[in-house]
Amino acid sequence: MTAASGPAGPPPITRTSGFWTLVGYSVALGVLGAAAGLVFMGVIGVGDNWYVDPNPGWFGGQWWWIAVTGGAGVLVGLLRRLAHLPDQTSGLIADLQDEHVDPGPVPGLVAVSAVSLIGGASLGPEKALGSIGGGAGTWISRRRGLTTRDSKTATLAGFAGAYGGLFTSTVIVVMMIMEIARPSGRRFTTALVGTIVASSVSFGLYFVIAGAVFLDAYQVPQYQYQDWQLLAAVPLGLFAAAVTAVLGLVVRLSTVLFGRLRLPGIVKATLGGAIFGLIGVTLPLTMFTGSTQLGTVLTDAGTLGGGLLVAMLIGKMLAFGVSQASGFVGGPIFPALFIGGTAGVLVHQMIPGLPLGLTFTCLLAAVPGSMITAPFSMVLLAAFMTQVGALQTAPILIAVITAFLAMEGVTYLIAQRQHGRPPG
Repeated sequence: MTAASGPAGPPPITRTSGFWTLVGYSVALGVLGAAAGLVFMGVIGVGDNWYVDPNPGWFGGQWWWIAVTGGAGVLVGLLRRLAHLPDQTSGLIADLQDEHVDPGPVPGLVAVSAVSLIGGASLGPEKALGSIGGGAGTWISRRRGLTTRDSKTATLAGFAGAYGGLFTSTVIVVMMIMEIARPSGRRFTTALVGTIVASSVSFGLYFVIAGAVFLDAYQVPQYQYQDWQLLAAVPLGLFAAAVTAVLGLVVRLSTVLFGRLRLPGIVKATLGGAIFGLIGVTLPLTMFTGSTQLGTVLTDAGTLGGGLLVAMLIGKMLAFGVSQASGFVGGPIFPALFIGGTAGVLVHQMIPGLPLGLTFTCLLAAVPGSMITAPFSMVLLAAFMTQVGALQTAPILIAVITAFLAMEGVTYLIAQRQHGRPPG
């Protein structure tokens, strides 16, 4: 006599038709993401040719740049009005956490983002590309009548397809999306497989046509790992948290100030363009995404003075805050990488006993890692971008986790005080 068996559980997710349907959609989203990445990056790469070989020092820009950036503001304002975009659009991190992108505003967002990046705004391309990929995933879900759970998975696969070519690393893309979105339960498996498939397809197509454009971007001086560097990573992480806190304060103040201006959107965008254009004339390396500009900071690390580096940090924060607050559209990751890397060069300038490779890589990862709550993906990103050794990634991880915990702790304390409860 056998004991009565309990009710049968659901079959493994990989043995359902819905799983393989989502895999098929992920392949299509990978192809779409690669095409979107090639076109969008090609357009902004050609459009920003007016910014040619500026002097990285004080007032190394050209005064006519202000006319270009102000003109970009006019176009941004007009495009926002034509596309009926709201004054405040959702950010990249919010889109990933919601696992949903409304397809309707995507064409307008992409057009505004392209003008923003060509016009020199201190923003990254990841918002536009993420909107294309995530919006496509949501659109497919609606057309095919997918469940809410499957729709979220398709949206994340769309993001992965858009970023597979941009970051030229499937590992970084998948890790970043999973860290920020944090799908749970049975959906974790489908989201993981979907993002891997979409980013792999996108990376393969993008690499064949454009080649790797992001990895091994910064050649840091090689240094030998020593155990004391693990301890040094803790204050480096705390410094990164302080830099991130200042950046957050600058962004908030910029948003409040522009929000109080009783001016039409076109005027606000024009004013914002003129402001970050003026900052760019004074400090040319604060303009655009910061990717190429950070390479200049690293190359000229021995000739840039501490005062100039501090000014570039503050200037980049202001340019980023003004760009976002005045209506320009773009992502936060690339500017945060510039701010982190420049802060790392500054630390080396102040404390020459700390290797430049150590300070640069730790701050490069810790600032964006604490800002977008994706610590592990930023460790991988810093390691891949600088090609430091395996042992040298240990201090990077400690710096990122220290910065992440410091920011989360501060956020927790602020939340407790706002609710009138003592921490505990």
